[in-house]
Amino acid sequence: MSSSILDLSKLRDIGWSMWDPIGLIPDGCTWRDDDAAGFEDEYDSYLQNAAAQLRQGAPAAEVVNYLVKVETVLMSISQRPDTMLRARAVVQAILAEA
Repeated sequence: MSSSILDLSKLRDIGWSMWDPIGLIPDGCTWRDDDAAGFEDEYDSYLQNAAAQLRQGAPAAEVVNYLVKVETVLMSISQRPDTMLRARAVVQAILAEA
């Protein structure tokens, strides 16, 4: 991964469209819509941490595991069939944008 830092709005685009573990945004909406007003920054620290880990050379699998842990341990959400898939998609999208 290059040393460039992803723009926060790009990280939000990735996180909200591919991850949104709490399910805060209704289908068909984005974090930029009025329906997301007030919680658009809900995942910022996790996404910024994931991007920083990748930028510092952490293996993609380690960052995927970090996002899964955030969802299942820190947020106390039971692991779902798509938990790992969504975390992988986020990591791949961050890598693709860097």
